[in-house]
Amino acid sequence: MKKTSTRLADGRELIYYDLRDDTVRGTADRRPLERTVTTSEVRRDVLLGDAVAVASHRQGRTYHPPADECPLCPSTGDRLSEIPDPSYDVVVFENRFPSLAGDSGRCEVVCFTSDHDASFADLSEEQARLVLDAWTDRTAELSHLPSVEQVFCFENRGPEIGVTLGHPHGQIYAYPFTTPRTALMLRSLAAHKEATGGENLFDAVLERELAGERVVLEGEHWAAFVPYAAHWPYEVHLYPRRRVPDLPALDEAARTEFPKVYLDLLRRFDRIFGETEPPTPYIAAWHQAPFGALEEFDGVTRDDFALHVELFTIRRTSGKLKYLAGSESGMSVFINDVPPERAAERLREVAGS
Repeated sequence: MKKTSTRLADGRELIYYDLRDDTVRGTADRRPLERTVTTSEVRRDVLLGDAVAVASHRQGRTYHPPADECPLCPSTGDRLSEIPDPSYDVVVFENRFPSLAGDSGRCEVVCFTSDHDASFADLSEEQARLVLDAWTDRTAELSHLPSVEQVFCFENRGPEIGVTLGHPHGQIYAYPFTTPRTALMLRSLAAHKEATGGENLFDAVLERELAGERVVLEGEHWAAFVPYAAHWPYEVHLYPRRRVPDLPALDEAARTEFPKVYLDLLRRFDRIFGETEPPTPYIAAWHQAPFGALEEFDGVTRDDFALHVELFTIRRTSGKLKYLAGSESGMSVFINDVPPERAAERLREVAGS
């Protein structure tokens, strides 16, 4: 992998990740952009104890542009985009309309491929490995920023999810706090560790799931299952078999196997509802240990946390979506229409030949 860092016309950082070591990057951003001005502010909800990012500047972000005006495609001729070069393998750049900025963190966009009509599932294993390497590098780099406490790599796919740019891409949020969902996991870790005299809850969950009927696939270094209390109609959790706290801690064996396993899962998702359905909308979320102090979670260290991916779709059956209505949105109590055991069975059924 070759990494080349440059700056866009408004001062934002852009980084090329190339498969070939002899690739030369240096095309300047020719757009007449003024320096980006953001209004991001993090406010604390004193009743719930969580945080809300207020970012009014995002009202003006690019919204469903036609394909020939896609800002994530390479620049060609006089059609200038966020990526100055005429081609690329993987690109990461600071979001022009970030939810978090400055002392409130940082937001980046990850373009998986220059092919506008592709998806992550269409990538080769070599390309998918390059994306993994980019996620890993950005996690390591962002962890050194003084305002960053946790790094979250994720992909939203499909207009049903709310995606406003059709080009295959994901995002990285670098939060200035430990996210509420991670804090819940850490509290559960601490309580289980105390109650069992030191047992790791992630290890116990993985062992239990791999002995049951909700396993979707297993590799030598990775394993995927539908969790016992899945929130979403089709939800898969992918874990490395050797517990590590974050992407930089993965060993080479796990990195090498990851593309094959992950691409298999994504392709199964696209086959769940049959060939005549539009591509399955999904969210793929990497959960990593926070980099900040963990004193409030008694006895828990970063190494107790288990890196994993949570992949889920909001489509519950052909032509129907799972909406977060009263119970889910109002009280955070999910109601799942698809039994997790049936979801796992279906995901095994649609395995490729």
